[in-house]
Amino acid sequence: MTAAGAAMALPSFAMQTKTDSAQDPWNRAQAIIDRLNQTPRFPEHDFLVTEFGAKTCEVVPVKAWISHEEQAMLSSPIVGSHDCYAAFAAAIQACAKAGGGRVLIPRGDWYCAGPIVLLSNVHVHLQAGAHVYFSHQPEDYAKYGSVDCGGNGRLVISRWQSNDCLNYSPMVYAFGQINVALTGEDWTSILDGQGGVPFNEAGDCWWTWKGKQKTINSVGQDGTPNYKAGKMSENTVNPLNAKALSEVVNIANDEAALIQGEGDRWRADGAYLPALSEARVPLAKRVFGRGHYLRPPMIQLIGCDRVFLQGYQVTNTPFWQHHPVNCRDVVIRKVLAKSHGPNSDGFDPEACDNVLVDACTFDTGDDCIAIKAGKNRDTQYGPSRNIVIQNCTMQSGHGAVTLGSEMAGGIEHVYAQNLLFENRHWATNPLNTAIRLKTNLNRGGYLRHFYVRNVHIPNGVQTSPSFYASLPGSPIASRTVASAAGAVVTFDCDYAPVADNVRIRPPEVRDVYISNVTVGNVRSKTGQNSCYQAIVILGPVASDYNGPQPMPPVLPVRNVVIENCDFGDPVNQAQAMYLYNVKGLQLKNVKIGSKVMTEEFNA
Repeated sequence: MTAAGAAMALPSFAMQTKTDSAQDPWNRAQAIIDRLNQTPRFPEHDFLVTEFGAKTCEVVPVKAWISHEEQAMLSSPIVGSHDCYAAFAAAIQACAKAGGGRVLIPRGDWYCAGPIVLLSNVHVHLQAGAHVYFSHQPEDYAKYGSVDCGGNGRLVISRWQSNDCLNYSPMVYAFGQINVALTGEDWTSILDGQGGVPFNEAGDCWWTWKGKQKTINSVGQDGTPNYKAGKMSENTVNPLNAKALSEVVNIANDEAALIQGEGDRWRADGAYLPALSEARVPLAKRVFGRGHYLRPPMIQLIGCDRVFLQGYQVTNTPFWQHHPVNCRDVVIRKVLAKSHGPNSDGFDPEACDNVLVDACTFDTGDDCIAIKAGKNRDTQYGPSRNIVIQNCTMQSGHGAVTLGSEMAGGIEHVYAQNLLFENRHWATNPLNTAIRLKTNLNRGGYLRHFYVRNVHIPNGVQTSPSFYASLPGSPIASRTVASAAGAVVTFDCDYAPVADNVRIRPPEVRDVYISNVTVGNVRSKTGQNSCYQAIVILGPVASDYNGPQPMPPVLPVRNVVIENCDFGDPVNQAQAMYLYNVKGLQLKNVKIGSKVMTEEFNA
C-alpha cells in the first residue's frame, strides 16, 4: 500500500501562460485548446484481440431498466458466453511490452467479465460495430485488482464521489499511466456497462444500489430501479461497517461525535466513506468491494498523463460514465455519453489540469459534465483547472455544465463556449438546470474564473421547482428555494445540507462571467415557459456551520456578471430571480420575460 500510495501522488503542474485571465480570459482558453489539439502518437503496431483468444458472443433480448423508472428489452450476452477478459488483457500487455501500439477490437458482440486495464503507450480501438458488453455481475469486478483485500475481493485504488477507497474495479481502468487512448470509429463502437440488467432472481441491478432518492419534487427520477425500503444500498446502514470510528482510528470523542452525527445513518456505505476521510483513516483501511454497495465508475483513470478519448458510445453505466482523477492533458472528443440511470454523470474530471471536452453529446441521468476536486479531507491532488468545454450537445440531465458538488480542493479557470443544451426529453425527463454550481459548508473549496458564452437552450429547463431539505434553524426554509431544479443558472452554496454531518468549511465563489445565453419556451401547465425561475444564487448559509469558534468568514458570492442573455419566460414571473448572500451581481442587457435589465444586485 505504501508503493501504491506513492504512485498515486503524482505531481500536477499548472499550465503557465503570460495571458492575464482577468483581462483576456478567452486567450487563456485558446492556449489550452492549442496545447491539447495535437494528435496523440503511438507506435504503428496493431494487436488484434482475436489473435489472443477473443471470440464474439450471441446476444438475446432481456428485460432491463433503462432509467430511474422505465424498463425495456435490451440485448445482453447469453449465459455461458465466452469471456474475453483474458484475451483483452493479454493483447494490451503484449502491446505495452512491445513498446506500444494499437489494440483492435473488431466488429461484433463481445462479452467481458472483468475490467479493461489500460497501460502506457497503448491505444485501445473499437472498430465500427464493435459492442463490448461488460458483465453486470459485481463479483466480476472484485477478482482482478492489484490489492488483495481478503473476503472483500481483489480490489483497486479508486475514488467514489471524490473520496479515496479500495473498491470494485471500474469497467475501464488505468492507474499512473502515460499516453493512453480509448477510441471508436463512430457511435456504433459501444462500451456497454449493462447497469440496468438484473443480476439476481430478485431483479436487482447495479442501479438498485443507489437506494432511496432524496430530491423533493423531482421529475422523471423519483424512483430507483427495483429498490424497495429495507433493501441494501449505498444509503442503507451496513452492519459490516464499524459501529464507532474509534474502532478504526485513534480519534477524540468530540471529533468522532461530530463526524458520526446522531444515530447510525453514518454507517451506510455512502456516508461511511466520507466519515473515514473526515477522520483521517488511511486508504488501506477504507476497504469496500464485496458486501458493500458503492458502484464503480464505468471509465476511471487515476494519475495519468496524456489521455485521449474519442469517437465511441458509452451506455448503461453503473455509476459515473467517465472519471479522470489527478490527470493532466486530457482530451475527450466526439463521444456519445448515454446512460439514464442513477448518478450517470457523463464526464467528471477531478483534480485535473488541462482538459478539453470537444464536440461530445451527453444524454444522461445526472449531470452531463460535473467538474470535481475532492471531498472532505481528500484534497491532496489540488484543484481542477484549465478546462475548456466547447461545441457540445446536452440532450438531458440534471445540470448541463456543473461545478461540484465535490470541490473541496477548488475549481478555477473553466471555460465553456458554443454549447447546445437541447433538452430533448423536456416533457418527461427535463434538464434540471443549465449552468450549475453545487457546494456547501462541508464541501467548501472555491470556484473562481468561470467563463461561459454562446449557449443555446431551445427547450428551456424544468418548469417546476425541485428542492433539497434544509437544516433545522436555517433561514432557508425547506421547499422554498428551487436549487435542485427549475432555474437556468443555479449557484447553490447550500447543496443538500442535511447530507453532511461536518459543516466547517465555508466555500468561496467569485469571478464568474456568463454571456450570450438564449433560452426558448415550451408548453407548461401555465402556458409557454422556459423555466421556473431564471436565476437562483444561494450563497453560503452561515447558520449551517457547526465547527469550533471563531467561525471562519462566510463570504458572499461575488463578482458575477451576466450579460446579453435572454432567459425566456419563467413560470414564476413574480420572483424570476432568487438571491441570498450575494454581492455585486451585475446584469447587463439581460431579458427575463418582457423585462430587460441592466442593474446591480446585492442580497
